Amino acid sequence: MSSENPVIPREDFARASELARKMRAEIRKVFVGQSEVVDQTLVALFAAGHLLLEGVPGLGKTLLVRALARSFSGSSTRIQFTPDLMPADVVGHVMYEASSGEMRLRRGPVFTNLLLADEINRAPAKTQAALLEVMQERQVTLEGQSLEVPAPFMTLATQNPIELEGTYPLPEAQVDRFLLKVQIDYPSEQEELELVYRVASGALGDSLDLSPISPVADAAGVVAIQVAAATVFVDERISDYAVRIVRATRAWPGVALGAGPRGGLALVRASRARALLEGRGFVTPDDVKAIALPALRHRILLSPEVELEGQRVDALIGALLARVEAPRV
Repeated sequence: MSSENPVIPREDFARASELARKMRAEIRKVFVGQSEVVDQTLVALFAAGHLLLEGVPGLGKTLLVRALARSFSGSSTRIQFTPDLMPADVVGHVMYEASSGEMRLRRGPVFTNLLLADEINRAPAKTQAALLEVMQERQVTLEGQSLEVPAPFMTLATQNPIELEGTYPLPEAQVDRFLLKVQIDYPSEQEELELVYRVASGALGDSLDLSPISPVADAAGVVAIQVAAATVFVDERISDYAVRIVRATRAWPGVALGAGPRGGLALVRASRARALLEGRGFVTPDDVKAIALPALRHRILLSPEVELEGQRVDALIGALLARVEAPRV
């Protein structure tokens, strides 16, 4: 017995898979190194999910969003979250226009394809909630009028892991809404040398040139990739494997709060998108393993005593994956 998947013509699937790989190749022209970060970002987009990016400033989070948008001629917007940011600054509002004597609708920056929510944990809870609502519903309600955001729509929210003063940490239930949590680390020495060379070679300021990227798709093309990703075959044993991994996090020593049911759904959704990106029409156990860290690390809460010992969630997930038997398919 196997999971029931919608069916699309084989040539349409092959076209979507090739388009996905072309987008990856274009982004890598300007985003130096960090190949896993690029792949995981594309996986989140193709799985129609949202991404939580964590890393210190200056590692290229804004560049990644701009490069991704350029690869499919999409629109992108950046919001700098601050303590005084209001929900209306995010979703928009209705205002009175004195010249016409009428109420006028002003759409907020969420009406875009890619939304970079920079330092989301610096805004108060009500502003965070306004963004998370549109992430879930893909629409904004203003004065009783429901307005859909463009498709595809993806939020890439960033957090700085070292600056916690003056922040409003996202509650666990809200963090769970993000499909993946991706950690951006420092580049290797060779990658850093290449980055310095590129910026120092006649560029003004410290901005990187996006001109090498050629748009290879449009918004409709990305939606077609998302549809194709949803048709990737998932064997029943793969689904069972994903569920066993998630359930194991709830009973694992040192875990105060394990992953909820969204964790299993995230594993399957992201594994499908990863398989498509690799040119396959079926999910393998290796897909699940490869995506387990970004899919689960933000859904697990360690107990205080384990944190005091210096243990980390990623190490715990790695030990768990080594213990949970993978199917042979």
